[in-house]
Amino acid sequence: MPVTEQRRPLSDLNATELAAFKAQQQAAYDALVASGLSLDLTRGKPSTEQLDLSDGLLTLPTSAYSPDGTDTRNYGNLLGLAELRAIFAELLGLELDQLAAQGNSSLTLMKDVLSYLWLRGGVDSPRPWGQEERVRFVCPVPGYDRHFVLLEWFGIETATVPMTDQGPDVDAVAALVKDDPSIKGMWLVPTYANPTGQVTTQEVAERLASMPTAAPDFKIFWDNAYAWHHLTPAETKSADIVSLAAVAGHPHRPILFASTSKITYAGAGVSFVGGSRETLAWFVDNLSHGAIGPDKVNQLRHLEFFKNAQGVRDHMAKHRELLAPKFAEVDRILTERLDGYGVATWTRPQGGYFVSLDVVPGTAARVIELARNAGVALTPAGSAFPGRNDPQDQNIRLAPSFPPVADVTGAMEAVTTCVLLAAAEKLGA
Repeated sequence: MPVTEQRRPLSDLNATELAAFKAQQQAAYDALVASGLSLDLTRGKPSTEQLDLSDGLLTLPTSAYSPDGTDTRNYGNLLGLAELRAIFAELLGLELDQLAAQGNSSLTLMKDVLSYLWLRGGVDSPRPWGQEERVRFVCPVPGYDRHFVLLEWFGIETATVPMTDQGPDVDAVAALVKDDPSIKGMWLVPTYANPTGQVTTQEVAERLASMPTAAPDFKIFWDNAYAWHHLTPAETKSADIVSLAAVAGHPHRPILFASTSKITYAGAGVSFVGGSRETLAWFVDNLSHGAIGPDKVNQLRHLEFFKNAQGVRDHMAKHRELLAPKFAEVDRILTERLDGYGVATWTRPQGGYFVSLDVVPGTAARVIELARNAGVALTPAGSAFPGRNDPQDQNIRLAPSFPPVADVTGAMEAVTTCVLLAAAEKLGA
């Protein structure tokens, strides 16, 4: 009989049984502390082995000239190399004139676009956002901490909605934006969301693209950071938000972002921004006041490395071979150690870089504290919520991509002990 079938939820234990269970977990935890662990599951960054997959870039480009004759060493071409844009336009479901290639960071592009909206307004804005009395953004939670930090830096308020298995709670989003003109936009990681791994369906995307909004210049910041980061051979396709918005009569609503940061080199990749043709022209016009051209040598390097869209897909299959065992190990240990106790639920993502773990309400910060004292670093409590304010204190983001599998095993065994001890403390209080 599997171990999980012998288990009872901790909430069903009487005081004596719970005290015995707590003592058992305390002993296991004390042994962890004594073992001198030093493990880290804090950030979703590529491992050294993943970065090694792209070391062919170091001998490229073989020429200074792109296939269309552009001298990549010189100024100019704010849109980026057309041949590289064509590859990623195909992968993102866009036309060539709907996508620009830029520097190494899509997060920088998000800040730039938000700055342009703040200072100048969008193509459909009655005035710059910075002249509005109040600006708010819809934020699906759990979500990406850097999105929230960027809003906080601008002084933009947040309105949270829950994530569902189909993407953000679209009814909640529609209710917020319908009558409130201060809500100017929303964040969304549509494919393998950070940290839950959920995928926004075509149906939800269609509603987001077509829903009435009180703000005439409402924007969806469509951060497709993990569009090709599959953990299984079933390669989930992203919803086509740009076409959906055009059909719905809101062509300028979505602004799409992507990058090669977790495809080639995290610090030396290429980022992309896309949307309607008018949005792209608006972006380039604003960009031109502070830039003369992106790093086209690096763009040519990536063009020669990938060659075509299939080259990107083939490269991502190599990433999958390295990542999938780590995510499988996280799920194995969570299942073996926690199933049956009624103290945790977690996601089983089909792609992306994270596992979202929900523990007994009121114990996430305690789990993270226990783990830290045992030598295991986890993302701070509440990181997946604006202001690090998780109202239930229950969500923990796990990032298993960087450590080797053996370290993932050790870290997760420690984390599950901390979850059980924190749960026993809470229930026995």
